[in-house]
Amino acid sequence: MSGLSENKHIGLTALITGGTRGIGLGIARELANAGFNLAINGVRDADSVKPVIDELNKKGVQTVYIQGDISKSDDREKIFQTTLSKMGELNILINNAGIAPRERKDILDASEEIFDEVMSVNLKGPYFLTRLFANYMVEMKKKRAGFHCSIINVSSVSASTASINRGEYCISKAGLAMTTKLWAARLGEFNIPVYEIRPGIIKTDMTYSATEKYDRLFEKGINIQKRWGLPEDVGKVALAIAMGMMPYSTGQVISVDGGMTIQTL
Repeated sequence: MSGLSENKHIGLTALITGGTRGIGLGIARELANAGFNLAINGVRDADSVKPVIDELNKKGVQTVYIQGDISKSDDREKIFQTTLSKMGELNILINNAGIAPRERKDILDASEEIFDEVMSVNLKGPYFLTRLFANYMVEMKKKRAGFHCSIINVSSVSASTASINRGEYCISKAGLAMTTKLWAARLGEFNIPVYEIRPGIIKTDMTYSATEKYDRLFEKGINIQKRWGLPEDVGKVALAIAMGMMPYSTGQVISVDGGMTIQTL
């Protein structure tokens, strides 16, 4: 299969964790524009995210919001059960939710508390949420061999680029990269592909406080493309994967970093 034929993706459902802002919202907008129904997860209360959910619903797709903290087992189960009860089935799981450390500290001084907090959200959460939905997808594949599904993990260039003042974040993203390979290897026999999207410097709430720093770095040539990445840049790649346009690339990394990680002389 070289991808779903025209409009066949309309009516399919994607769950996007951390989907109400930043990269997650960029992904949600691209998928909604293409006709995907959406289950959006986040930790904020429903009233806070109502404008975002209303915006997505106006695109003519069904969008529901599911509040929950993916670092907590009970909340993951709630997200799983609510997604299936409200949407009927799930085709695409997009593990996007992630946090930066509350305090950036040199790894000589970093705290165990913040390490645990970052790892719980960025690595433990998606690992075990994937387990829930992977088992569901396996059962659906057994019932309907042509059931369209895939899993997408959104990591970061920090998976392979060391930042000594936020080591816990780098380790969590490196772990997520291995998670992609593990699930790709395990689910291959069921024809359930798993992918990693690895964004570079993207203009979001997480990077806002470092705007001046990154503006200077762009001018100095940190990227081949001298501009900020945008959430929709990541969203377009997620859409291509969700539509089945990369059927023979399971376990692979798709970098969305403006050429940041290309070594040049």
